[in-house]
Amino acid sequence: MLLVTELRAGKVFEEKGQYYLVLTYEHIKMGRGSGTVKVKVRSLSSGATVEKSFITGAKVAEVNLNRKKVQYLYKDSQGCHLMDIESYEQFAVPVSLISDIGKFLKEGMELTLGVIDDKPVSVEIPKIIEYKITQTGGSARGNTVGATYKDATLENGLTVKVPLFIKTGEVIRVDTRSGEYVERAK
Repeated sequence: MLLVTELRAGKVFEEKGQYYLVLTYEHIKMGRGSGTVKVKVRSLSSGATVEKSFITGAKVAEVNLNRKKVQYLYKDSQGCHLMDIESYEQFAVPVSLISDIGKFLKEGMELTLGVIDDKPVSVEIPKIIEYKITQTGGSARGNTVGATYKDATLENGLTVKVPLFIKTGEVIRVDTRSGEYVERAK
């Protein structure tokens, strides 16, 4: 068992048969009485983000989440196919495991697979990924008092807003948390 005061970002715990990954931790102590621990967590089964509150002395079941590096191969009707980078073993995980990050995937990219008791429970993607632009519209000069953006289609089919100076064939960086353009790749 793990005291809730020992929860930190990145820890995984179990409550009522559900696995939760801690995103943020906050300990609140009022003038009298016991303190409260508030954590923002992501459910590893559904992907939903919720806030949970515990009294200071509460305990939760600690879970050992093993992380291993895998390479994304392709997606089909059986699921999302990955390859273990160390053993070169290929396996499929359910599409529901990558539902929220599926639009950012491209062949050959490296991911982090979270495994509990030899069962895949989560897939993490890098925060910033580089993509090549396959198509973008022209840039019109004129009414550009503020920042002006245009649509650009990336190599994996994703469409993002980019500044007017970005051209087809350039490589840009995209933030996978927001899906927005960050900068040109160097």
